[in-house]
Amino acid sequence: MLGKIYTTEQVASLLQIHPLTVLKYIKEGRLKAVKLGRVYRVQEALIQQFLENESL
Repeated sequence: MLGKIYTTEQVASLLQIHPLTVLKYIKEGRLKAVKLGRVYRVQEALIQQFLENESL
């Protein structure tokens, strides 16, 4: 099961950061995401993984 899938704007709201920062993290490889057409989608588990890695 995939869990919930978020847009970059939703991820930004959850993490309380700017949407462009989310895109920056994706492009740097710090946050994993899937590109569908011209937009990115992020699985809930990947957000959790990002938070664990960034808090070290």
